[in-house]
Amino acid sequence: MTIASIGKPFTRVDGRAKVTGAARYAADFNQPDQLYAVIVSASVGLGRITDIMAAEVESMPGVKAVITHRNSPQLPYLPHKAVIDPAAGERLHVLQDEIVRFYGQPVAVVVADTLDDAEHAAAALRIQYDSSRPLVDPTDQLAERIAPSAGRADRSRGDADRALTEAAYKIDAVYEIARENHNPMEPHATIAAWEGERLILWSKTQYIANERAEIAAVFGLPVESVQVNCPFIGGAFGTSLRTWPHVTLTALAARHVRRPVKLVLTRKQMFFTTGHRPRTQQRVAVGANSEGKLAGILHEGIGETSRYEQFEEALTAVTEYMYSCPNLRTQYRLSPLDTGTPNHMRGPGEASGIFALESAMDELSYAMSIDPIKLRLRNEPSIDEAEGKPFSSRSLTQCYQVAAQHFGWSRRNPEPRSMRDGRLLIGMGAASATYPAFQAPANALVRLMADGSVEVEAAASDMGPGTYTSMTQVAAEFLGLPTDRIRFRLGRSDYPETPSHGGSWTMASVGSAIREACFEAQAQAAARATQPGSKLHGLLAPDLEWANGRLQRRGDPSQGLSYQDIVNGSGSPIEARGSAQRAQELAEKYSMHSFGAVLAEVAIDPDVGTIRMRRLVGAYGIGRVVNPLLARSQCTGGMIGGIGMALMERTVLDARDGRPVNAHMADYLMPVNLDVHQLEAHFVEEVDPHVNPLGVKGLGEIALVGTAPAIANAVFHATGKRVRKLPIYIEDVLGS
Repeated sequence: MTIASIGKPFTRVDGRAKVTGAARYAADFNQPDQLYAVIVSASVGLGRITDIMAAEVESMPGVKAVITHRNSPQLPYLPHKAVIDPAAGERLHVLQDEIVRFYGQPVAVVVADTLDDAEHAAAALRIQYDSSRPLVDPTDQLAERIAPSAGRADRSRGDADRALTEAAYKIDAVYEIARENHNPMEPHATIAAWEGERLILWSKTQYIANERAEIAAVFGLPVESVQVNCPFIGGAFGTSLRTWPHVTLTALAARHVRRPVKLVLTRKQMFFTTGHRPRTQQRVAVGANSEGKLAGILHEGIGETSRYEQFEEALTAVTEYMYSCPNLRTQYRLSPLDTGTPNHMRGPGEASGIFALESAMDELSYAMSIDPIKLRLRNEPSIDEAEGKPFSSRSLTQCYQVAAQHFGWSRRNPEPRSMRDGRLLIGMGAASATYPAFQAPANALVRLMADGSVEVEAAASDMGPGTYTSMTQVAAEFLGLPTDRIRFRLGRSDYPETPSHGGSWTMASVGSAIREACFEAQAQAAARATQPGSKLHGLLAPDLEWANGRLQRRGDPSQGLSYQDIVNGSGSPIEARGSAQRAQELAEKYSMHSFGAVLAEVAIDPDVGTIRMRRLVGAYGIGRVVNPLLARSQCTGGMIGGIGMALMERTVLDARDGRPVNAHMADYLMPVNLDVHQLEAHFVEEVDPHVNPLGVKGLGEIALVGTAPAIANAVFHATGKRVRKLPIYIEDVLGS
């Protein structure tokens, strides 16, 4: 094959559809005779429903149904858990009883002829409660601390407490991160239509196969009786990984009224029932000897969860392998609260945990008067000391070298509050980034068509990183064809099953499956091409080779057949399936992670405390880069999310009832264009033959993971004031 597609900066194959409006999202698939549903959310944070005045609402114009726990059928809710579901606990059984478990819980759904009618009726529905005060603050003295039933509750090596006591230099501090909500552009939406006992959903989801399986379990249906469609997603960041109650309610309403039903969550409702990054509190202690070698690390973390499920994330996992340290102890606890269950949000666990670790490392560097980058590189491990095995590849040192060169780190004055631009205080900070290089079992189909085109199908999703484009490149690469001959399709549950579109594993998983399907298609094509009557008849596999989409006698391009020739000669398309998963022996032998270095520059007005981002430079070791244009877009998007995490994003709950008081875009602050200045993403050369056949490591999370601590460390360098909570506000640096 001489046509190379992997590694090229192709523009998005779906770009025209998106900018012209041809791309259809979940709420765009309006059905004939469709009705509209609106959820009524609980206005108390804990208690039980004592009365629902539904009769007067049912008689309102256009209203077709008011469904509550009083007239809802008891749904089977058969057992079902996917990898993204909490291992312990049971998902919310919506409209199945009178109990209110958290503010905003769906307690009714109104169905009407128009959206206006449904919204008017939902606002008019009066519900009475017997309520009590919920517990929504994990730092409250009444909050419990429980060990998670799955995952890594406690890990240790050596004697961390003794090492910290004897360390020449030590930092011991507590770090807090606010609750965050995902807030993608596209709200959650579902359209449901029943055809007898068959259910068709057009639904925003990052996990097609799981949405199908979950709804089948909720309604007690065979999985094959549910069809899920989601060709485009307008951003998600993890919020659509799980199947939330609104999907069940839409299907329930459609069955109740025997007509298609459309339900779109309001922005406010997206703060209630579609997950959030949990609020966390972490204690990190790091100790080092006089040479700057780490002697001991202690990392204790507490994360919020709901009372009915145990949501866990990798809060302390990074600390176990990030740096070389003979003595380490980590502890992870959950605080069950009267809130909805948290959910994976871009860089789940790692982004929160590394803020605490990298802040502590930065504090230690100043205590020892060592350059922050030098301290980190002085503690580079030769192996993963948590697992006792080598890294499949690790390029953190190269990442810091590349980032520092592009950033101009050598021009930094190490003394806090020493750099100025006029009257503005200038700060420069550094932080490491990392994320596991996951791969999950995946499947794909390749179909060689008579017109010379190729159809590729997989039940994957695309929430923005460019899945349509990158998978087209993979198929083109391994078939030896131009990308314009490939048509990649995703977003249907009747396509070959794939894992969730999250966890930075889509390319490693789905891309590897497409590669295998391409090879299988070529094998089938070669078998047809050597049948009697073909010009290649009688040639064996060692005599043949594929080049530029043609099967030819090895070394002789004059005798060959294109895919189109082979398909037309045999009279029917060639359909091949491929599957891929990580070899168990490789998973057991190597520790597999991406690594990166992020450098930040901030400017702070010393009189009013405003913090402005000036520059972010990141360098990443992510294995093979399929599309550098898309990869840089992924990185800058992650950096922007990190700016929000560091300086803006915070969901505030009213302690009286658990109500999010800033559940709207006026007060839930996120970065806009004026907040984003110079962003640079660079990639180091990294060949990793172990992670997967493509040599890719994934990119969606890592750029966000290291950004917030780099910014926080830059704020300290600018002001000399250490802020150990996120987001950092004006009042945190005033008077410094």
